[in-house]
Amino acid sequence: MYKRIRDLRIDRDLTQHQIAQLLNISQATYSRYENGNLDVPSSVLIKLANFYNVSIDYILGQTNIAKRSYDK
Repeated sequence: MYKRIRDLRIDRDLTQHQIAQLLNISQATYSRYENGNLDVPSSVLIKLANFYNVSIDYILGQTNIAKRSYDK
């Protein structure tokens, strides 16, 4: 999961600071999410999935298909 949220951010040329602002958290907290030093709360997973337009299963590594099942 941690690599996925990092890769999603980098693929969109965003900084940790930008994502932290989106989530209303500090950059240090977001960095700990990406490094796996802090568990990502479900509310943050939902925000990230919505922001990146991917499924939570994709972020969690349960599937390699990023597209949400209800997106056509």
